[in-house]
Amino acid sequence: MKTITLLNEKGGVGKTTLATHIAAGLAIKGYKVVLADADPQGHASVAFGLEKEPSLYNLLIYPKQMSFSQAMRPINPAVYSTEDNPSKGMLWVIPTDASARVIPMMTSDTGIVRKKFREIADKVDYVIFDTAPTPSLLHGSIYMATDHIIYPTQPARLSFDGLAESIGRKDEVDSTRAEEGLSEIKIAGIVPTMVRANTRAHEHAINMLTDQFGSIVWMPVHERTVWEQAQWAQRVLFNYAPESKATGEAWNIVKRVEAII
Repeated sequence: MKTITLLNEKGGVGKTTLATHIAAGLAIKGYKVVLADADPQGHASVAFGLEKEPSLYNLLIYPKQMSFSQAMRPINPAVYSTEDNPSKGMLWVIPTDASARVIPMMTSDTGIVRKKFREIADKVDYVIFDTAPTPSLLHGSIYMATDHIIYPTQPARLSFDGLAESIGRKDEVDSTRAEEGLSEIKIAGIVPTMVRANTRAHEHAINMLTDQFGSIVWMPVHERTVWEQAQWAQRVLFNYAPESKATGEAWNIVKRVEAII
């Protein structure tokens, strides 16, 4: 099981959009995928037509009352795949709501996420965590369970600041992980999102990223109205607009995730 977390301490950069598409794309390609919604806004849950509910909270805080089989909501493949490209795997979402904010207040065990999710390590291929922008002790626990991080970022100054803060936080956590005999979290990729084509400022920003981070900067995801249209339909692009350019970019992200060692 690989655990991949979407992070950036700046809101509105596309974490949930990428998390839902990565999870759906991997399921289409034949993997068993759990998308854990760890953002109190619950938008990854809503994206798949689910109600916000405290499943993640109950799973972590009341494990004897809430098992994974009770917490995981199976997603109908008709929501995220097509007849021409049907899902060969399975996708589950662990929904959340505002209760996620108080998870750190209910436990002092920073390893709670890692310990709990080990229970499904031999049952699923990927766990994808969608996270809130504001850092919290829940983030710290997710860090301890994470193998790889993907950082979405807009090509904008404030998003870059959030990116820098997030990478700095990872470096801090790595020292704690080392004390517990865990390896460093790997940065799988930095994904420029909401990029406007032929915009000099955005081109300059992506060049800055590439100069600093090299090959871990993935191909950009361009700003297109079809992303919003798919959200309104509570569909992912693989189902809503399978032939669009935006969908091609989403598949590029999925393929990069699949290639992570």
